[in-house]
Amino acid sequence: MVNKRSPRIVLQMAGGVALIIAVVLGLLYVASALSHESTDDAFIDGDIVPISPKVAGHIVGLRIRDNQDVKQGDPLVEIDPRDYETRLAAARAALDGAIAQHKIAQINLEKSRSKLASLEADVERAHAQAVAAEAQATRADADLKRAHELLQTGAIAPQDFDRAQATARSANADLEAARRKITSDEALVAEEWQQLVHDQAQIDLAAADVEQSQAAAKLAELQLSYAKIFAPSDGRVTRRLVEEGAYVQVGQILMALVPRDVWVTANFKESQLAHMRPKQPVEIRVDAYPGVRYSGHVDSIQAGSGARFSLLPPENAVGNYVKVVQRVPVKIVFDSRSDDRHLLGPGMSAVPIVRVESMHAHVALVIFIVACVMVCAVAIIAIFRAAFREKPKTA
Repeated sequence: MVNKRSPRIVLQMAGGVALIIAVVLGLLYVASALSHESTDDAFIDGDIVPISPKVAGHIVGLRIRDNQDVKQGDPLVEIDPRDYETRLAAARAALDGAIAQHKIAQINLEKSRSKLASLEADVERAHAQAVAAEAQATRADADLKRAHELLQTGAIAPQDFDRAQATARSANADLEAARRKITSDEALVAEEWQQLVHDQAQIDLAAADVEQSQAAAKLAELQLSYAKIFAPSDGRVTRRLVEEGAYVQVGQILMALVPRDVWVTANFKESQLAHMRPKQPVEIRVDAYPGVRYSGHVDSIQAGSGARFSLLPPENAVGNYVKVVQRVPVKIVFDSRSDDRHLLGPGMSAVPIVRVESMHAHVALVIFIVACVMVCAVAIIAIFRAAFREKPKTA
């Protein structure tokens, strides 16, 4: 005779196994809830680089298409360069003219210095001649005085006195001419000094013109280089707003460049931040790719709620106050870049799960292990007791 309790024993064993599974799953959920923090208020974030020209002109070359991946330095847009090439040629011509004027001013300065040196030598010779003429005049005056005394005594003839008198007059005239020559030469030296100062000022002015022309030529060269726009970094071209042949202005946004380096901005409740710290591991799920899991870590936590830095921050001191749990942005970075098959871009929804380190998590883990062991032991004992409570009866 078969044991009539067999179906009952099977049901008890199934119930015990189900109880074990339910308890394990429940404790696992509790332990996970205590050791992880998650939010669905999270989005992919990243730098968006607007591309705009520094010079105005017609677009003559569009080197990219919509949503194209580019590398740093790749050409994006080319503006008609002919106007800027003409400006650069004119600026270089003006620079050559300024350099030539500077050279002429240097030559004039050298001429003035040479002439000044010659005039100063003339002044020195005039002084020497004046000294000699003064000596001659002094001796002639002495001879005239002696001749006058001798003429009074009749020792010399009147002709000799007249000759001495003429010699004295000639020597004094030479002295006066030498002195006038000194005055004239010194006046020429002073005039040449003024010319030298003027020539030096002309050199300074010419040097300033050269520097100004060099700056103008460099500016024209820069403006010509701005006619070609290159990618400032690696990324993907998005939101292209320009077509070939269009006229663009300075600062007009032509397109946007989104780099591949993105991160997650997660707005956690302030009550979830008690045990959250930088460097903690994060599992990231993106709504666009349900079966893909990304690994990352907490980079930083904003010092303030998102509402406080909004366009119109709340004024809690005005009107009736109702306490609302605030959201605090947390920056989460990916441990690796996204591949081409799973493109991540700013604005995409994400769900980050942060594994926090807290005392509650450790306690929950210990309770989970102990409870699993106890439940398993109790369930196994109960199943075996039910199975072997009575011996099976045979026919």
